[in-house]
Formats: sequence, structure tokens, C-alpha cells
Amino acid sequence: MVFKKLLGSLGVGGPTVDTVLDGPVSPGADLTGHVRLRGGKADFDVEHVTLELEARVEAERGDEEHHGTVVFDRHTVAGALRLAAGEERDIPFAVPVPWETPVTELYGRPLGTVLGVRTELAVAGARDKGDLDPLTVRPLPAQEAVLEAFGRLGFVLRSADLELGHIHGSGQRLPFYQEIEFAPAPRYAHAVNEIEVTFLAAPDGMEVVLEADKRGGLFSGGHDVVTRFHVSHHDVAEGDWTAEVESWVRQTVERHGARQAEHGIHQEGHLPGGHRSGPGMGTVVAAGAAGVAAGVVGGLVAAEVVDEIGDFFEDEDGGDGGDED
Repeated sequence: MVFKKLLGSLGVGGPTVDTVLDGPVSPGADLTGHVRLRGGKADFDVEHVTLELEARVEAERGDEEHHGTVVFDRHTVAGALRLAAGEERDIPFAVPVPWETPVTELYGRPLGTVLGVRTELAVAGARDKGDLDPLTVRPLPAQEAVLEAFGRLGFVLRSADLELGHIHGSGQRLPFYQEIEFAPAPRYAHAVNEIEVTFLAAPDGMEVVLEADKRGGLFSGGHDVVTRFHVSHHDVAEGDWTAEVESWVRQTVERHGARQAEHGIHQEGHLPGGHRSGPGMGTVVAAGAAGVAAGVVGGLVAAEVVDEIGDFFEDEDGGDGGDED
């Protein structure tokens, strides 16, 4: 997507900037593209051109939920240069995306998580930030394998959002984390209302955090059962991911049931025995990726995703960023 904005702080006749991204990116990879500068009616001394990665996040304050934007990475792609009147100049860039960058789409379907790239042009002591270019982030192979497994097990994705805060005891580096919420598969519906998945990726692997029946967030005192598992990027092509993820879910659900028992909460039914759930691997392979995609993202409502993206761009200049803290 190309955006163009006349730099307001420089007035009419100032330079303009277009930023073009080459395409989607994955966590830990390089985001590539180029910034196009066009000189104004006079010569200008550009101090620097900087790209900022921004995220739309939620923050809980008491019983209220607030939304704002957070800058989670920043890269200077050009230093001082002189831009002559009417001159056109392309500045190519390749900047690394943080490993913990949230996923925004799965199988080409938006998840509702909103990220963007903003270009800052500093000229003559004035800094002007342009519009946001939406940033599309596709899952790492390990993340896709885990999400596919949830789909095979009958879980349906409800939503994905970003929570401001830090998961206690984790190696989290960004000031927020992504929660991917699933409605439970039928065989677990009696035990939990939802399962939330958080990926904390790093160069050597990925921490997968599962939470059952969220109440209050992972970094507050009201959360329910949380379990953590580690996945190596090199193990993606090996093993049975459906069985692996089911074992994670089983541990989470069993701990959830045990915690309810400790608090004297009666729960109808029981966790089924050791037999595996869902279709066999032969059926899954025959269904293909399209079937898995439909199972995973079937719960998403397109209108809600569009509304969230629309609100983000409408509110970005409205001063709601103060809700970040």
C-alpha cells in the first residue's frame, strides 16, 4: 500500500514522502521496501528518515478497557541528505522485525490485530510523521503448525488482540503480547469456556503460553490457569503436532479442573480418557490446508475485523495514544 502526505509542519511547497512495502513479513525476518522522497519548491536539508513500527493495543484500567498505539520498534533508514527542489529520490530499506511481532493474518485471512509502519521525515529541525502503512505479518512455521493443530482438534478462533503488559516469568521483550482466543472443541466445552494462546518467539525457539478461562489478564491477579511450553524452530517438520498440542490442552484443562476443585467449584462431566480426539491424520491430510484454515478461522466475523481496522486509522490522530501506560 502506498501513502502520500504533504508534510504539514513544512507547509505548502514542502517535500512529500511515499513509503512502499514489498509485501508481508514474518517475525524475525527483514521488512523490505523503499521510501520515495519528492522535493518541494525549494531545496531542503533532510536530517533523517525513520520508520516506526506501531501496534494497536488494549490496556485494562479497573473495569474499563482502553485502546491506544504503541511504537515497538524504530529504524533510521537514511541520515542527513540534501533534497533539491523537485528532486525525486528512492531510499531502499531492509529492517529486521522483532521476533515477538504479532501475527496479523492466517491463510490470507486477517485476525483483527492491527500493526502499521509510520515514516518520520525530519527537515530543518521539524519532525513530521506521515500516515500509517498497514503491516501484514504471517506466522512462523512453528506458529502455523500450532494453530493448524488447534483447528484439527476442533477449536475455532474467536479473536486476536494485543494486551499492554508483561507475562510474569517469561522472556517477553515487547511491552505487549498477543492473545489468540479459541472457542473450545466440543470434547472440552464442558471444562473450559476458552483457550488463549500467546506466542513469544525468539531466534532459538518459541515459548507457547496457554491460558484457560481468562479473568483479568495474564499480568493481573485475576488470571486463571496458565501453562507454558517450548518449541524449537527446527522441530516443525517432525512429530505429530496434533497430538502434541492436544497434550498441552489436556494439561491446561486438567490444571484448570484441579484449581476449580481447590476452590470448591462443582463442574459437571469429566475430562475424557486417553483416546485421541478429532479426525485421524489421514482425514486431515485428505482435507488439505483449506479445510484446516476454515476450521481455525471459521469464527472470525469479517465486519468486526474491518471495523477494528477502520477505528484504528480514524483514531490515530485523535489523541487516544495516552491509554498506553
